[in-house]
Amino acid sequence: MKIIIVDDEPLARSIIREYLQKYPELEIVQECSDGFEGVKAIQQHQPDLIFLDIQMPKINGFEMLELLDERPAVIFTTAFDEYAIRAFEAHAIDYLLKPFNQERFDKAIQKWRDQAGGAQKNTNELLETASQSPSQSQRVVVKTGSKIKIIPAQDIFFLEAADDYVKVHTQEGSFLKNKTMNHFEKTLDPQQFVRSHRSYIVNVQQITRIDPYEKDNHIAILKSGGRVPVSRNGYAKLRAVLGL
Repeated sequence: MKIIIVDDEPLARSIIREYLQKYPELEIVQECSDGFEGVKAIQQHQPDLIFLDIQMPKINGFEMLELLDERPAVIFTTAFDEYAIRAFEAHAIDYLLKPFNQERFDKAIQKWRDQAGGAQKNTNELLETASQSPSQSQRVVVKTGSKIKIIPAQDIFFLEAADDYVKVHTQEGSFLKNKTMNHFEKTLDPQQFVRSHRSYIVNVQQITRIDPYEKDNHIAILKSGGRVPVSRNGYAKLRAVLGL
């Protein structure tokens, strides 16, 4: 069974390495010190289980998981974080609150073995819960080819539904994120991002004017020159947020 450890603290990685010596059937195929390395290693090795820290530089553990098409089973290792703990208790296979001992580690391994099969669904639900953390709503992390890009929320012009993805439009172009419009409507700041239409969410700070357009509909003209449809319901929401 293949194991990957993703943690920016060398001491934390060495403790997990030491505790895993009890399990000769579990082989550490790679250790990673940040989420960028983690994404590459997981795609390359397709591990059975990863030990993942949440608070890491560059991108955090949740953002790293979001970038994976196929998500392995995860045991989280973290210092206390209110939103993370809430997400873990609802959906995680297990989480190890630092510092943890061998006995607690063994329990996590046993839980993983007992739950084999449901890991993917659990991880998806966990990410949805964790995304409600304020820190998770400040930016969007996307993968473009082999590169990972961090987009601060204020740099987003608008979001557009695109089949199973959402297209994130920015000054630098548009990027696809494997999430739903409902997800972004729930997680982005509602005072800054408004669902103007079933298929669009607009950054109100980008709007220069709102023009009438066919029947009860309108169109929002953005500073970038972009044009975003506004439904009757969306127009009411925009008026409320803009104080019109």
